[in-house]
Amino acid sequence: MSTLAGKTLFITGASRGIGLAIALRAARDGANIAIAAKTAEPNPKLPGTIYSAAEEIEKAGGMALPLVVDVRDEAQVREALEKTAARFGGVDIVVNNASAISLTDSQATDMKRFDLMQQINARGTFMVSKFAVPYLAKAENPHILMLSPPLDMREKWFSAHTAYSMAKYGMSLVVLGLAGELRRKGIAVNALWPRTTIATSAVKNLLGGDALMRASRTPDIIADAAHMIFRKPSRELTGKFLIDDTFLFENGVRDFDHYRVDPTVSLAMDFFVPEDSVPPVSLAKLK
Repeated sequence: MSTLAGKTLFITGASRGIGLAIALRAARDGANIAIAAKTAEPNPKLPGTIYSAAEEIEKAGGMALPLVVDVRDEAQVREALEKTAARFGGVDIVVNNASAISLTDSQATDMKRFDLMQQINARGTFMVSKFAVPYLAKAENPHILMLSPPLDMREKWFSAHTAYSMAKYGMSLVVLGLAGELRRKGIAVNALWPRTTIATSAVKNLLGGDALMRASRTPDIIADAAHMIFRKPSRELTGKFLIDDTFLFENGVRDFDHYRVDPTVSLAMDFFVPEDSVPPVSLAKLK
């Protein structure tokens, strides 16, 4: 498949950041995008709403359907998928991007925050995928993609923030299980994860401020990798835990410098990247 023209994507958390970047990349092909996110009103700390995202998507060449969706709410998820299928004639691709993060150890993690992360990350991913399957089963080349890490079960990934790691690995366990369950139906289920930190509001506000933003890649690298995944035959690519730059390199991409926020700074590694995953290009500063 050369483009995503006419395909319908249902993307959680698509009002900003990585979710919006994936939406815009598909929109440039002429895809339809259901923006399933909570932000309907502007937030001074977080850019974008489902309505501003819809405007950007349509300016990029796609069709947009902004939907207020809390992925913890079963009725809202069911209704959003129904509206998407009714508006665009089906659902071809589901992207589970919505996620909550709190990088706290056990003693600093209150149970309300623990529950929030499990409900959005693991439970939300399972539920959105579950209710999307009947629609995807009718699609020509159906894909489910989780923005979640490889299942590299090492103590170092859990010890500093057990609750968050449980929630993110929970998303990846959904990949592992559904890939096997849905293989005979021809529905691809994969995970995509960045090798480096990505310049998003979460990185700026929660992880490292402007310094880490400069040491990051832009969300475009994830968007380009996702776009390439969706163009693959769903029966040939499933059950994979993909690292963005490695997947792109394996598929012919050689220029990664344009993804850097600041070429004068060495790139910062993200969490959860396995030690045996070798970068296809240098992460050192360019100047």
